Amino acid sequence: MRDATNGYRTPARLLHWGMAILVFATVPAGFVMVQEGLDRATQNALFIFHKNVGVLLLLLILVRLAYRATHPAPPLPPGLPRWQALAARGTHVALYALLLVMPIAGYVRVRAGGFPIEALDAMGAPSLVPRSDALAEVAKTVHFYGALAIAAVIALHVGAALQHGIVRKDGVFSRMWPPVAGRRG
Repeated sequence: MRDATNGYRTPARLLHWGMAILVFATVPAGFVMVQEGLDRATQNALFIFHKNVGVLLLLLILVRLAYRATHPAPPLPPGLPRWQALAARGTHVALYALLLVMPIAGYVRVRAGGFPIEALDAMGAPSLVPRSDALAEVAKTVHFYGALAIAAVIALHVGAALQHGIVRKDGVFSRMWPPVAGRRG
């Protein structure tokens, strides 16, 4: 059931905000963990965190895509300019694509490079890619440029959400606001 504001359903909101928290933690960790001069213990902890959160994000984006396929987004408010509706659609498609590509590229980079992914290794999951320095380098490049792209798309997404929530106050922002006690979802 949708809430009173004709917003997204509670499961969609929980997936959105849960993933947002994880992405906002893992993207900076990814940029920091590769910096020169970082002490090895901190670097190792960040690598372990980044890799394992990446696995979780991949699982969550698959759940989110399946949920979205069976639960379409609520309609945009009437009166929203066409260019904004198209920009919103394009931004969402880009976010979904990048949220899928990033953990896959990270996985390929790590496994092809011969490195562990602790959560998967603990479950006995075999590597799905062969050991290959060339493949690892391609995946590393995809992951690096994907990180820049996702940071830009997230900035655009957050900026648009804030513009709708603070400036326009047109209900777009409240459609995805986290579910709170007393609201039905």
